[in-house]
Amino acid sequence: MTYTVGTYLAERFAQIGLKHHFAVAGDYNLVLLDQLLKNKGCEQVYCSNELNCGFSAEGYARANGAAAAVVTFSVGALSALNAIGGAYAENLPVILVSGAPNSNDHGSGHILHHTIGSTDYGYQLRIAKELTCAAVSIISAEDAPEKIDYAIRTALREKKPAYIEIACNVSGQPCRAPGPISSVINEPASDADTLTAAVKAVSDFIESREKPVILIGSKLRAAGAEDAAIRLADALGSCVATMGAAKSFFPEDHANYIGTFWGDASSPKVNDIFNWSDSVLALGCIFNDYSTEGWTAWPKGAGVVNADKETTTVGDQSFNNIHLRDLIDGVAKHFAGKAKKDATMIEYRRVGGGVTETAPEAGKKDSKLTREHIQRALQSIVTADTTIFGETGDSWFNVNRTKLPRGARVEYEMQWGHIGWSVPSMFGYAVGAPERRNILMVGDGSFQLTAQEVGQMTRRKLPVIIFLINNGGYTIEVEIHDGPYNNIKNWNYGAVIEGFNAEDGKGKGLRATTFGELDDAVKTALAHRDGPTLIECVIPRDDCTSELISWGRHVATANARPPAK
Repeated sequence: MTYTVGTYLAERFAQIGLKHHFAVAGDYNLVLLDQLLKNKGCEQVYCSNELNCGFSAEGYARANGAAAAVVTFSVGALSALNAIGGAYAENLPVILVSGAPNSNDHGSGHILHHTIGSTDYGYQLRIAKELTCAAVSIISAEDAPEKIDYAIRTALREKKPAYIEIACNVSGQPCRAPGPISSVINEPASDADTLTAAVKAVSDFIESREKPVILIGSKLRAAGAEDAAIRLADALGSCVATMGAAKSFFPEDHANYIGTFWGDASSPKVNDIFNWSDSVLALGCIFNDYSTEGWTAWPKGAGVVNADKETTTVGDQSFNNIHLRDLIDGVAKHFAGKAKKDATMIEYRRVGGGVTETAPEAGKKDSKLTREHIQRALQSIVTADTTIFGETGDSWFNVNRTKLPRGARVEYEMQWGHIGWSVPSMFGYAVGAPERRNILMVGDGSFQLTAQEVGQMTRRKLPVIIFLINNGGYTIEVEIHDGPYNNIKNWNYGAVIEGFNAEDGKGKGLRATTFGELDDAVKTALAHRDGPTLIECVIPRDDCTSELISWGRHVATANARPPAK
């Protein structure tokens, strides 16, 4: 077949496993969208605005391993780049494609619409370079295949977003046919000598310690090392904890899993074990002010091995250009069959870790709804094929308390921390994994930022279950620093869903103010398969987890540090 720049791009999308790409139309990308539609193996999915489009692609990448979003120049792409910054922070390969001005307008002195009013059209590319691992501009069909392949290859290898800008008069121009996809998707192997040295250094470090623990970070997935971490835990026998952002990246039914390490917000007894241990093997961890609870729970120093996606640091040694999964497997093989390093597991059991706590009374059906009952309702419907999205805020800690069967997944956006992220990201995830039980827990303030994408869930009849916590404002900000700016205008959220339904939608909007109303709403949601079900859960403003209170206090203290003299 004869390829155009647009059909070449579509073919590469399909070849890397994308069955969908997300789009918002604009006059600079209309011909490109037409070209992409010619490839029936990669469906075009429409979003309500470009910010949501970027976040929808980000969610799809969580389900599928990679994603693409297509927007128009400047007014579209600059909005989408917010979400692309999130994809960069969260280590997700999202390919942002922007239509761009006609190639003949470059250097012409013309002032075009959708621009900042100057004759320099390179500002968007320069901005994109700061937020992606690869950014290219295509103003010639001859150069398109090489540039497209470079951008996609780099995104897949780095697990970071890439940017492709295509002039509006070039996307329909003929170009060369794509070569074998192996040149795009195959990643280089670990450097053999460096890997050998790194495995020895880490193994020697563990041998020299009596009480090691393993800490799982959110970059473990980007490194493709989740299964390798299980093999290491089996070999060592030591305690394994996940960081807040890495919940579900290690199976919670594993004999060595003890919960979440998050300072005072840790799972019961986990902080005690970390304080008692003499060494931490940190796998794919991100230590920022949020994950360390305002720098109060930051494992560092000579007793910590930091094993990142491609770099491992042991003491004063650094090993680069090795894959984390190769390192973990090498260390696991070293300890296979040897005496277990299980002192931390013995201590964990001694101090009462792992003992099932007595569940509180369920309360009467007409009892006023509480956060605790919402969390118990969530727990009751979690299955092995469930994915839970936890929005920035107390939803983090509510979801974190949920016990997961093997196979269940949790998704957070803890590095970027954009409130409202979860609604479009959940939409994108559900497009990529509609067979799963997809559950969203979001606060009312966050929901109002990006609510439009629930309309797209309705459009595609995605049976997402949304727990919307209505407590009258931004509770996470209240715990960090309160003020009148944390109050929001209340909505009739059930009526919002009816508005999205219009004449053909089948979304459901329900409201729960008591235990019984929530229990009935959950039953309705489980039975409803023709669209999303939003359950507005009304609770008092001060009804939040103790973890949020502790975490907020420490983060506020970190934010309030006076300027250094």
